Amino acid sequence: MARQIKKVAVLGAGVMGAGIAAQLTNYGIPVYLLDIVPPKLTDEEKQIPAKRNAFAAGAVMKMKKMKRPPVAFYVPENANLVTVGNFDDDLEKIAECDWIIEVVVENLQIKQSLFEKIEKFRKPGTIISSNTSGIAINKMVEGRSDDFKKNFCVTHFFNPPYFMKLLEMVPGVDTDPEVMKDLAEFGETTLGKGIVWAKDTPNFVANRIGVAGIASTFKHMVEGEYTIAEVDAVTGKVSGAAMPTFKTTDLVGLDTIHHIITNSYDQLEDDETREDLKVPEWLAKLIDNGCLGTKTRKGFYKKEGKKKLVWDWKAMEYVELEKVKNDTIKKAKNTDDPAEKAKTLIGADDRLSQLAWKLFVDNCLYSARRLGEICDDIMQIDNGMKWGYNRENGPFEAWDLVGVKESVERMKADGYEIPAVVETMLEKSDGSWYKSEGGKLYFWDFREEKYAPVPTKAHWFNLKLMREDGKVVKENSGASLIDMGDGVLCCEFHTKMNAIDDDIIKMLLEGCDMLDASDKWEGMVVANQGENFSVGANLMMIMMLAMGKDFDNIKLAVEGLHEASKRLRYCSKPTVSAPFGMVLGGGCEVLMATDAVCAHSLSWIGLVEIGAGLIPGGGGNLGLLTRWLENIPASAAVDRFPYIQKTFETIAMATVSNTAEHARDLKFLRMSDRIVANRDDLIGTAKKMVLGMATAGYQPKLPPNNLILPGRPGYSTFEMGLYNMGLGLFVTEHEVKIAKKLANVLTGGDIEPNTAVSEDYLLELETEAFMSLVGEPKSIERMQSLLTTGKPLRN
Repeated sequence: MARQIKKVAVLGAGVMGAGIAAQLTNYGIPVYLLDIVPPKLTDEEKQIPAKRNAFAAGAVMKMKKMKRPPVAFYVPENANLVTVGNFDDDLEKIAECDWIIEVVVENLQIKQSLFEKIEKFRKPGTIISSNTSGIAINKMVEGRSDDFKKNFCVTHFFNPPYFMKLLEMVPGVDTDPEVMKDLAEFGETTLGKGIVWAKDTPNFVANRIGVAGIASTFKHMVEGEYTIAEVDAVTGKVSGAAMPTFKTTDLVGLDTIHHIITNSYDQLEDDETREDLKVPEWLAKLIDNGCLGTKTRKGFYKKEGKKKLVWDWKAMEYVELEKVKNDTIKKAKNTDDPAEKAKTLIGADDRLSQLAWKLFVDNCLYSARRLGEICDDIMQIDNGMKWGYNRENGPFEAWDLVGVKESVERMKADGYEIPAVVETMLEKSDGSWYKSEGGKLYFWDFREEKYAPVPTKAHWFNLKLMREDGKVVKENSGASLIDMGDGVLCCEFHTKMNAIDDDIIKMLLEGCDMLDASDKWEGMVVANQGENFSVGANLMMIMMLAMGKDFDNIKLAVEGLHEASKRLRYCSKPTVSAPFGMVLGGGCEVLMATDAVCAHSLSWIGLVEIGAGLIPGGGGNLGLLTRWLENIPASAAVDRFPYIQKTFETIAMATVSNTAEHARDLKFLRMSDRIVANRDDLIGTAKKMVLGMATAGYQPKLPPNNLILPGRPGYSTFEMGLYNMGLGLFVTEHEVKIAKKLANVLTGGDIEPNTAVSEDYLLELETEAFMSLVGEPKSIERMQSLLTTGKPLRN
C-alpha cells in the first residue's frame, strides 16, 4: 500500500518554498512553512513570535495578494492550511509530517547543516526531499543515517509551482524505489504534476537542455549580429514557445539566468558546449546597472512613458523598439499545421530563417548527446521542455515534425557531426523518434534499439490517437464524435482556438441525436485536447457578417447555439463537459449547458462578450441566471433581485475565474462538479461521471419553474445605477447601452413585477438584445480591436 501524505513541512519560505506550500494547500494538504529568524531583530523583537516568524508569514501574505492568474492560493481560504514558524522554535513540528521538503538557498553547507537538524526531529520513514536545481545528492546526504538516505531524493519543482506542470524527480544511490514510486504517484495524482525522471547530474533535465538553448541563442545572436528583437521574433510562438527568449529571461530575472549559466559553467567541465556558458559582457553590464527584468521594470526591455525600448547589446544602451518584419516568419505564423510551420521557419534562405535553423540544430544535437547521461529515454527530455519551459513540442518531437532523415542530411551538408545514437535510430527504426500504431504511441528506446510503448494509464485518453485508430463515428471540419468505449461518446472540438462555430454546433446536435435514438449510447463527454477548451464564438465570422450586414446568418448562428444548449440540457442521456485553460464566451455557454462538469483546476471561465460590444448570445445569460436561482423556491415571495444583480455584475464586468475553485464562487461551476489536478485525468474522469450518472438511473432535468422576474421595476433599478455611473464617467456611453440591454434580459423585459417566464422567452430577449448590438459601429470597433490587438477597446 502506498504511504499516505497527509501533512507536509516546507523548509524555506522564499518564492519557491512559499509557492510549493501554496500548491499543497490547493489540494487540501496542511503545511508547516518554516524559515530562519530574521537576523536583525532587536532584543525586544526576539521575544515576539510574530517577529520571529516574519519571513514565513510575509511569504504567505505575498502569495495571498495575488489576484490575477496564475494565483498561488486557488481560493484565499487555502492560506489557512499554512502554519508559519521558524527553524529555531518550530523544527520539532516536522515529526508530525509525512514529507519534509527543503527549499533553502543553493548552498551545500547550509543544506547539510539543515539536514543534520532535520534528522534530530523527523520520525523514521518520513520522506525528505530537496528542491535543489543541481547539487549532487550524494554530497547533500554525507553523514546522514541509512534511514535518512533511504528516504531522501530530489523533487525539483518549477516556478511557479502552482502553475507549472513539471516535477523532476531524482533518486540517490541509496533511495528506496518505493519512496520514488509513492512520491511520483502523489505528485502526479494529487498535485497534478508531470513527472520527469532525471539522473543526478548538474541541472538535471529541463534546465540542462534549457540553459544550453539560452547559451546557444546568445552565441548565435552575437556571431550573426542579430538584434534582441530579431531573436525574439524567431524564438517566440512561431517556434513553439509560449514566450520568446529575451522576454522569458526578463520574466525569470537576468540575475537568475546569470546564476544558472554560471553554475552550469562551473559544474559542466566535460560538456562540449562549456565555453558557450560564459556570461557575456553585455548581460553582465545590464545586471550591474540593476536591470534585472520584470521585477525591476527594466531588463532586455523597458518602457519610458509610451515608448518601448530594447537593449542594444552592441552599443550597450537602450534604443527604441522597432517591429521586426520578415516574410518567412509571417508565412509560418499563418500556417496552422505544426509540421508545415516548423519546416517553413527553418527552410528559407533569409537571415532570420538561418538563425532559426542554427538554434534548431543545436537543440536537437545537444539533446541527443545527453541521452544516457541525464536521463534514460527521449520522453524525459521532451516532457521536461514542454512542462518546464512551456514548449509545444520537445526537441525530439520537433525533430520528427521537420523530418529526421531530411534534417540530418542538411546538418551533414553544413558540417555538423551527428551523434551515433541518431545514426543508429535512422538505420534501425522507421526514421522517427515517435510513431503511432493501433491507437498507441511508441518511442524509440535508444538503449534497446527498438520502439517501446509510451507509458500511459488506462483512464488517460489521447483523442488524436483514437481518431487515427478509427474511433471516429461522425465528423466535420470543426468537430468529431469519437467512440470512447463503454457506450460513451466524446464530442471533440478542433476548430482554430476551439472557437465555437456552426461545425461544432452541428456535431453537438448530432451527438444528442445519437444519444436519444439508440440504447447503444450511455452519454457524452464534451472535450478536446487543444491549448484551451474554447476561447468563445468565432468572432471573426461574426464581425465579417456584421460588417456585411448579413444579420440573418448571425441570427441563425445564435439560434443554433441556443438549440445546441437546450439539447445538451434536456438530452435523454447524461452529458459532461471537461474544460481547461480558457473557457470563454461560447465555450462557457456550452459548459453551463451540460449536466455536469469535470474541470481542470487551472480553468479560467467567464462570459466576456461585453469586450466585443455584445452580451452573451448563446444562452449564457439564462445559464448563469438559472445557476444563481436554482435553489430558490418557486415562489413570488422570494426576492430574486440580489441574485439577478450578481448575474448582471459578473457578465457586465466580464469577470473570469482565477481558477476552477473560483469559478464555483461565480456559479460557472456547481459544488457538485468535479475538479481534477492533472489534465491527463480530465477526460477519463468525465467519462466515469457519465457512466456513474447512467448507471444511477439518470433522469433528464426539467425546465426551471422559478424564473419569476422583477420586470420593469427591476430594470429601472439597474437603469438608475447605470445613469449614476455614466455621470461619474465610470462607464462609456456605449457600455451603458450594452448594460441596459443586459439588464433588460435579466429582469424579464417589459413585464409586470414577479412574472413567471419561460426559458424560451428569455432566449428570445437575449437574441433580440444581441442582434441589436452586433451591427453597432462601436461594437464592430470593439471586435476589430480584440482581433487585431488582443486587447479590449473601451469606446
